[in-house]
Amino acid sequence: MAPAADRALDAIPHAIRARVVRKMEALGLDPRPRGCKKLHGDDDLYRVRAGDFRIVYAVRDDVLVVLVVKIGNWRDVYR
Repeated sequence: MAPAADRALDAIPHAIRARVVRKMEALGLDPRPRGCKKLHGDDDLYRVRAGDFRIVYAVRDDVLVVLVVKIGNWRDVYR
């Protein structure tokens, strides 16, 4: 997880944080789950919803890595 994403996760209320963490863990099993969206403008960035929060992540298939880049409220995460 990127340091900025780690800090953002710490700032999320505990009740919602558990939901976000479960979503992130599921990305390890299926990096492109149903409902994920590929972001325009970048080759390998995707986003998945967790309630009002979005998880922006990169998929690198050649080395089997899912890197969480950003976590935030849907209003702020794309800035």
